[in-house]
Amino acid sequence: MGTPTRSRRQLFDLPGANLTPPKTPDNSVIERKMKEIMKMSGIITINGIKYQTEMKDLEDMGELGNGTSGHVVKMLHKPSQEVIAVKQMRRSGNMEENKRIAMDLEVVLKSHDCPYIVQCLGCFITDSEVWICMELMSTCFDKLLRRLSEPIPEPVIGKVTLATVRALSYLKEMHGVIHRDVKPSNILLDDRGHVKLCDFGISGHLVNSKANTKNAGCTAYLAPERINPPDPRKPDYDIRADVWSLGITLVELATGTFPYPNCKSDFEVLSRVLQDDPPLLSDDGMFSAEFRDFVKACLAKNYHERPKYKELLEHSFLCRYMEESVDVASWFTRCTPASSPHPNHR
Repeated sequence: MGTPTRSRRQLFDLPGANLTPPKTPDNSVIERKMKEIMKMSGIITINGIKYQTEMKDLEDMGELGNGTSGHVVKMLHKPSQEVIAVKQMRRSGNMEENKRIAMDLEVVLKSHDCPYIVQCLGCFITDSEVWICMELMSTCFDKLLRRLSEPIPEPVIGKVTLATVRALSYLKEMHGVIHRDVKPSNILLDDRGHVKLCDFGISGHLVNSKANTKNAGCTAYLAPERINPPDPRKPDYDIRADVWSLGITLVELATGTFPYPNCKSDFEVLSRVLQDDPPLLSDDGMFSAEFRDFVKACLAKNYHERPKYKELLEHSFLCRYMEESVDVASWFTRCTPASSPHPNHR
């Protein structure tokens, strides 16, 4: 699609390194949202039962993982004896950090009716920290790939893709939200074979179906139009940026390797995304024609040619996995060591 016209320095800065501070009105909106959410602090709902809970009612059972905005701990909710995951974040005067916390909470609390989004059980908000209590999942696909050291089978990917597209479509249609950080570490799996999307800290509200902020997700999964927008001062992209991130994720799951290997810096990855042809799945018989076509569609460099969720859900690859039964739980059991799982909620 041609080489970028801006200088190396300008290109490297684009994906969010120099975010402009939020304007004062935004800050007041964030504070108002936090105050509304604070009213629900301490109410934990487990198996349909509401518990008025204090932080001391949760027993630490060990670290699960670290994300962009906090760390996640496995905890026993003593009143119910249920083991849950708790994302713990420090509150500070940093408005960008508060914005992430408010967005993460807002999205998970509103998405309680979507089976493809990790369920929020409640939260604790104090002056110094925020705890988001979530259902405990077994692992994420990033950790699973590294543990297996081999690709994920296509039928399992079919079910993963279907759940992820349904989650993204739900966010867009029901709440006008774009995820902006689709990648293997944000797609979770439990031992029953359920696949769920998580981590909404940098999600954004769509205005007239467009996102208009520079907040960036993981550099490696950024769509070309987010790296090199026509006017960096006025970013203008839509949910098809997440479709690209999904495409990169699928190539990684299907091959077991990141599609832009041997890059020594973020800049190198960004340059290759802009200058190289999009990654494709090989036609050597390892992958079905439907799967290869689906990935090719997701990774159209010109986002105007990339399908939106309705089209993806009508694609023959996803239609097949709407009908076909795949025992994801049994596959996960077979490929998981007998030792304890490595849960993750980043």
